[in-house]
Amino acid sequence: MGATVLVAAISTAFGVLLLSATGYIGAWLAADPTFGDSDTATLVIGVLSVLLVGVAVYVASIVTANTFATIIAGRTRGIALMRLIGATARSQRREVAAQGLAVGVIGALVGLVVGTAAAAVLLRWADASLGIDPGYDVVRPALVIPAAIVALTTWAGAWSGSRRVLSVTPLQAIAGAAPRGHDELSRSRGRLIGSTLLLLGGAALLALGVVLGLVSPLGVVVAFFGGVLSFTGLALAAVVIMPPLLRLTGRLFGRSAAARLAAENALRYPERSSRMAIGVVMGVTLVVMFAVANESVKAVLSSAAGGEPPAQLKQLMDTFAAIMMGLVAVSAVIAAVGLVNLLTIGVVQRRRELGLLRALGLTSGQVRRVVLLEAVHVTITALALGLALGIAYGWVAAQSLLGSVSVPPAWTSPTVIAPAIPWGPVLVVVAATAVLTVVAAVVPTRLATRVTAVEALAE
Repeated sequence: MGATVLVAAISTAFGVLLLSATGYIGAWLAADPTFGDSDTATLVIGVLSVLLVGVAVYVASIVTANTFATIIAGRTRGIALMRLIGATARSQRREVAAQGLAVGVIGALVGLVVGTAAAAVLLRWADASLGIDPGYDVVRPALVIPAAIVALTTWAGAWSGSRRVLSVTPLQAIAGAAPRGHDELSRSRGRLIGSTLLLLGGAALLALGVVLGLVSPLGVVVAFFGGVLSFTGLALAAVVIMPPLLRLTGRLFGRSAAARLAAENALRYPERSSRMAIGVVMGVTLVVMFAVANESVKAVLSSAAGGEPPAQLKQLMDTFAAIMMGLVAVSAVIAAVGLVNLLTIGVVQRRRELGLLRALGLTSGQVRRVVLLEAVHVTITALALGLALGIAYGWVAAQSLLGSVSVPPAWTSPTVIAPAIPWGPVLVVVAATAVLTVVAAVVPTRLATRVTAVEALAE
């Protein structure tokens, strides 16, 4: 549960810092004689901070749900044993949800304290650096709001991730249980129908946002909800979508015993692989989306103006994009924590399997290579999917926001452009994902070879 506490703490601290920064800027603008009578800038900053906190909470909820779902998959036999001696499925699920609430409250309290302390230090530094004193008090009742939201979201994530408890039967305590395979998951009609509806509805809203963006900048609001719905549908359908993509990636690793085992492990149990992949997809998509959106915005303005936008405007946009990507990187960190946690939990739950491989003749180095290649296999597939989604979402964001804007001297409107890809940030994302994969696999690969074959098989 340590990683879930960390996710809740990061999300809460991020929310506290954003609320404090927004309040500080609002107080500064109110005290300024130039902007004191206008609430527009404060409103824009406030809306932006709410959206960013919403993104972080959304990522945290998916990571939490995946973590608890993985934990439940490893505790199936224990839950079945409780069912065998009289416990009901609903009581077991309530117990898991209560654990989620407790973990969320602990993480939220830690994040509240750390975020408030960090905000106090940063705002005092801002006072000294800018030479201003808007008289803003850091400690405010409003800071409890992100902590309460994160605690409730963690509880909801635990409740969602524990839904498999309802399908655990007492017979599994005797017969044992294995993770569900691709064929069984493909027959889950409720999941398929729900994810399909979300994907189709989200795609329709994205298209509608682009069309409305040719008339009004409010098209970006429609596109935002389309992005949330479509990505949620993708997350639900990941267990069906990821196996074909993983199969294509598996061909890149050759035909050695370790490579074949890693590829087959990723395909055999798609739930485990998709949970690891979806966090990487989220992180990559968010960062690439803002980078592409910034570059595409410049392309839209250039097309509408009939030439390059002013250098000062480009510099302002680049600075704003850098700040935005720095804030969005918090969500990417949350997704990275989820990847490390799921890899570690997966290795702990597969001790018997890894012990059997040792007993069949694989060396400790080969077992480490299997675990590392499985992580590389999943992250390469997730990276490719995240890049594609980030480019698509970024272009939709720019087009739906500024497609109707006329820019002097050409004053052309509406404007439609192709996606503009900033290769520098994209290469940074690729390099960061590679480093994350290696770092995330360090602890699991050590755990994979720490136990002997006899000890693992005796469990």
